[in-house]
Amino acid sequence: MTDGSDEHQEAVVNGQRSDPRPRRGFWFGLVVAIVKPFMLIFTKPEFSGLENMPRSGGVVFAPNHISHFDPLVLGFFIWECRRIPRFLGKASVFKVPVLGRIISSAGQIPVYRESTQAVDAFRDAVAAVERGECVGVYPEGTVTRDPDMWPMTGKTGAARIALRTGCPVIPIANWGAQEILESYSGKGLKIRLLPRKTIKVRAGKPLDLSAFQGKPMTNQLLHEATELIMAAVAETLGELRGEIPPKELFDLRKARAAKKDDGEEKQ
Repeated sequence: MTDGSDEHQEAVVNGQRSDPRPRRGFWFGLVVAIVKPFMLIFTKPEFSGLENMPRSGGVVFAPNHISHFDPLVLGFFIWECRRIPRFLGKASVFKVPVLGRIISSAGQIPVYRESTQAVDAFRDAVAAVERGECVGVYPEGTVTRDPDMWPMTGKTGAARIALRTGCPVIPIANWGAQEILESYSGKGLKIRLLPRKTIKVRAGKPLDLSAFQGKPMTNQLLHEATELIMAAVAETLGELRGEIPPKELFDLRKARAAKKDDGEEKQ
């Protein structure tokens, strides 16, 4: 667990000194100055597995997605790992006045879905990893719709970036953000900051994707690598929740197709 203190330039993780914090630049420094005090005031962080995040070099971290509040939680966690997070995020967020300018200047990466610009996000993410950055990809692509809030099946972006660059993949689980902001509940977006909620984040060990390296990057290979990543994310979340994850993850596409077919039958 960490209390997020900036009192010292070094942190103690599992009894060992970590590297000093990275140089953050003006815009990311502004984000830290706003977000960190906010998180310390309104949440009770319980962080574990920080030692599993490489202190330097390109890396992809793959978290589960339970709330639109997740980016603040995970950004805070990655900063406590002595890394600067570079998230892939929806392009629409980058168009929001002021906020869009800040997150863009802070080095975050826009994703243009269903667009000829979609390839740009992959290219920019690969370039960031090759520069030694810590890039965050939500494999599910959206907040989970699993009734019990387990991870869903994933998209291949994280696997594609990792296999292209040879960088490690760190599975990350977070729990508690849904208590602050419950997404897709049908009740509308309502932030509940008080009483303070406990937010738990755990980083798993780097995944071994060596079995997929050096092979043609086919859809089948990418899906197999993605299944391994999502299984690790679900397992890490199970450790965090003290529960056993489902053997088969929720498939949003199949659920939507089944709902559509059911609707057509009733017509």
